[in-house]
Amino acid sequence: MKILVINGPNLNMLGVREPEIYGAFTLENIQRELEQYAKTLDDSIELEFFQSNFEGEIVDKIQNALNTFDGIIINPAAYTHTSVAIADAIASVNIKTVEVHLSNIYSREEFRHNSYIAPKCIGQVAGFSKDGYKMALFGLYSALK
Repeated sequence: MKILVINGPNLNMLGVREPEIYGAFTLENIQRELEQYAKTLDDSIELEFFQSNFEGEIVDKIQNALNTFDGIIINPAAYTHTSVAIADAIASVNIKTVEVHLSNIYSREEFRHNSYIAPKCIGQVAGFSKDGYKMALFGLYSALK
């Protein structure tokens, strides 16, 4: 089972950026923990990680996932609230996708309460910090089995 994990803009700055909101861990910490967790679920799970600050690169990565990946976990970050293009890309490939956020986007500024991505996904996890990625993987794995 191949899962693509996509992280959007500014997530490469985890550990530096607003640690009071996002924590002191890095994106590499999340990836390492998710790899370890995946092995506890099923040795056949293969994860590929991708991060970009550019909307078009994220769209390309989603489109290129067609016929290659069984599922997608995406933290679109700020693009959650602005990107019809990423939402359309997810819809076009018809790959089961879970949206994840480190913070609870619904307890933050009003503009963060809307997700263009969520309606194209099988689920959304928000507010559980880095553990949200594990929750997303568990849900996606269960849906794909």
